[in-house]
Amino acid sequence: MHDYSLEQAYIMKDRKETLDIVERAYEEARKHTCEGHVATYIPELGKVNPDQLGICIYRLDGEKICFGDYNVRFTMQSISKVMSLCVALEILGMEEVFKYVGAEPSGEAFNSIAELDLNSNKPYNPLINSGALAIAGLLVDKVSFYDMIAFARRICVDDDITFNEEAYESEMKTCSRNRAIAYLLESKGIIQADVEETLKFYTKLCALNVTAESLANFAKILASDGVCIKTGKRYLSGSTVRIVKTLMLTCGMYDGSGTYAIQVGIPTKSGVGGGLLCVSDKRAGIGVFGPALDDKGNSVAGIKLLEQISEHLRLNLFFDPDWDDLINKEKLI
Repeated sequence: MHDYSLEQAYIMKDRKETLDIVERAYEEARKHTCEGHVATYIPELGKVNPDQLGICIYRLDGEKICFGDYNVRFTMQSISKVMSLCVALEILGMEEVFKYVGAEPSGEAFNSIAELDLNSNKPYNPLINSGALAIAGLLVDKVSFYDMIAFARRICVDDDITFNEEAYESEMKTCSRNRAIAYLLESKGIIQADVEETLKFYTKLCALNVTAESLANFAKILASDGVCIKTGKRYLSGSTVRIVKTLMLTCGMYDGSGTYAIQVGIPTKSGVGGGLLCVSDKRAGIGVFGPALDDKGNSVAGIKLLEQISEHLRLNLFFDPDWDDLINKEKLI
């Protein structure tokens, strides 16, 4: 059991004030669902109601706060990239993983092929499609898809996570760009496993059904250095968690990651299914569902919601309550 003293630092506001802040932010963010569009390039995702919005905040002190469509099932899509990266780092270690994928923001769209073909022999980072396909190529012969479902259920504390076969079939019929990326990676020696099996493995992980609450459970583990505060059980090594959170901050919102880091300041990974996995370090795990997306593939209303709660609940990664109190007390500035 880690010796976390939640009373000494990183204390969030009390329940009533938190509820009021989150409810106001939720009601305001709902107005923005009309500004985005569901991911119609995957036919199955095009059927989703764009007006949905839900949030679950799971504080490290054990309190869970939920609003809206927090228990609606949707597919993980690119949020699964965080999960597969965690598994790859645990099994293979950092040195082996980063032989095949970089750790830098790409500045390109999540499904871009240009930078891989023209500028680099390996994907820029594991949280874009090319990088996640490289990670899938490392895992496909070492773990089964059923092992990954079991891991997802365990890390998300959700035994009801299932494989959405309709979404998977829909994506496989429209994955020409991902297939092109995968074969390009094979030509560069990055993918050494069977390309079609790698592509299926990657796409199946994208098609796992989760909820905002599932994601909050996962994020809470990441927020507490890979340990369940309640039981003391370690799910992931501290080094894996630190790598993953860093990449989520710098690369997790695709080519909108820099702007998001300024506006919200919470390590986050988005998915075109509308999910957001958000890690407020040493404070809370947050899951959001808002399927109406902006032109970068990120949830429009979800980002608006997170902007508000990050500011008013002091969740920004760079906010230090002790320093803030010291400045106000001593008037150092």
